[in-house]
Amino acid sequence: MAAITLNPKTGKGTIHKEIYGHFSEHLGRCIYQGIFVGEDSPIPNVRGIRTDVVEALKKIGVPVLRWPGGCFADEYHWQDGIGPLAQRRRMVNTNWGGVVEDNSFGTHEFLDLCQQIGCEPYINANVGSGTVREMAEWIEYVNSDGDSTVVRGRRANGREDAWGVKYWGIGNESWGCGGNMRPEYYADLFRQYQTFARTYDSHRPFRIACGASDFNYRWTEVLMDRAGGFMDGLSLHYYTVCGDTWQEKGSATDFSLSDYYKTLKKASRMDELIAGHDAIMTRYDPEKRVGLIVDEWGTWYDVEPGTNPGFLYQQNTMRDAMVAAVTLNIFNRHCDRVIMANLAQMVNVLQAVVLTEGNRLVLTPTYHVFDLYQAHQGAREVACFVESDETGEGSWTLPQITASASEKEGVVTVTAANLDAAKETELRLTGFAAKQVRARVLTGDIHAKNDFDASPIAPRAWPARVEPDGDVTLTLPACAVAEITLS
Repeated sequence: MAAITLNPKTGKGTIHKEIYGHFSEHLGRCIYQGIFVGEDSPIPNVRGIRTDVVEALKKIGVPVLRWPGGCFADEYHWQDGIGPLAQRRRMVNTNWGGVVEDNSFGTHEFLDLCQQIGCEPYINANVGSGTVREMAEWIEYVNSDGDSTVVRGRRANGREDAWGVKYWGIGNESWGCGGNMRPEYYADLFRQYQTFARTYDSHRPFRIACGASDFNYRWTEVLMDRAGGFMDGLSLHYYTVCGDTWQEKGSATDFSLSDYYKTLKKASRMDELIAGHDAIMTRYDPEKRVGLIVDEWGTWYDVEPGTNPGFLYQQNTMRDAMVAAVTLNIFNRHCDRVIMANLAQMVNVLQAVVLTEGNRLVLTPTYHVFDLYQAHQGAREVACFVESDETGEGSWTLPQITASASEKEGVVTVTAANLDAAKETELRLTGFAAKQVRARVLTGDIHAKNDFDASPIAPRAWPARVEPDGDVTLTLPACAVAEITLS
């Protein structure tokens, strides 16, 4: 038997709803065909934005959406994406597939998308090939209600009032595709750029510095030392890659049991990563004023056969659902430092929650994990101690069960991932006796997926019982993600 011990009186604070954020880049079919089809499309849309995609995202309570990249952000010039469509500048997307970008989806369309979903926008500004003035005027364009030429331009383009965008990333992967910079150089650039990220009325930009990739702790050290006092957030990127090299990342659907364990073990290293970067940040910021923002995470495999290699289109199986559950549990448990995370990417790219093909739409297993974890958004984290067997093969071993928990308005929600065979599990409650329990479970073979012909993977009600002492027991099925609600 496995045991999950909960103490609703202790925890690390609020689980920021933005931990359940997403990422949308001008990459492959994420924006075009995935989110945006144009007003003339026969696919139902509102001002060109797909109705079915918006409805799906609203159902999982997407809290924040990052755009326009990614690597694309540091070649994106926002003025190219405003004004009459026929007058917008065309460019070649040199990062992703060499396709023509006609800029028909720009600032107004992105902020319309966010309003339709009901989420906060997170805009990533161009530092790699842009200018300080360009970023400053973008912020003015969306956040100011003054009478400047920039704001008059916004009004001429059909938007009277400022949107008031809070989250602003200053550069993306500046150590790589965003400019191949040294941390010392980027730290100085960040200090310069953030100076001109002006506050208009009550719209103060939340300034996010480009942080490290993976285990590059030196980048975090330099940034916190030289620019920590000027930032509100620091990003971190980490992708779970099953293959041994970036050139051979492995198949999304054709994988062995050993590959399954290897993928989960690599995903679980997110805990080590956050702890390592947090330790450095805490030396400079013991009050944890600066939030850690994991604004790119997820699985990355070889593209599906027959698709454009620059489009990064991959299928999504129960293996990916388990990665999502393991990772979100880690974020919840580090909510004292992690204030936002953005799954890469929302539609048709990498570990997407939605896949589209023409007028058809598929909800992936990962989508359903975000559904099961919704109750954590804005809830108070509850201390959660898991006792379970180890699972895996060789060096790819890890605990069979991971979990996190939260409390809101007297209701305790536990989310648990069982990575292996069915396991009877006891929820032991300290200072709290459950009177009612409700459980939902997502389960299936590790290779199981939803596609355009059939979608068998979806959450369903699951039996659980309250014992006479107020604890709860249930059997978690094999390869499963569970939401357990106690009241």
